[in-house]
Amino acid sequence: QVALVESGGGLVQTGGSLRLSCAASGRTFSSYAMYWFRQAPGKEREFVAAISRNSGTTRYADSVKGRFSIPRDNAKNTVSLQMNSLKPEDTAVYYCATDSRGFIRPFPSASDMDYWGKGTLVTVSS
Repeated sequence: QVALVESGGGLVQTGGSLRLSCAASGRTFSSYAMYWFRQAPGKEREFVAAISRNSGTTRYADSVKGRFSIPRDNAKNTVSLQMNSLKPEDTAVYYCATDSRGFIRPFPSASDMDYWGKGTLVTVSS
């Protein structure tokens, strides 16, 4: 069992930065790849970023590549999402998730995840 709790959401202006954090319970955090997804109003939940269990591999959605990064700290059981150059289209509820595997899936999908946090809202004003 893994419990995930996100924090750090809020209101930011276009071009600003925000850092989300996800705290995980359990001793197996370092064994799992971790993911961030987001869901905008009226839209499906979409993949944002992922990091492998040992931070050796990361993957990003094209829409955030070059603007977002996903560091993790296995000693603290945390994974973050550093978001820079934010745009209004980044407005969404952001979720931390894992599929209980060590490697990143080639095509991450929300339906593949086993554990989810409750999400944190990010609003980017224009």
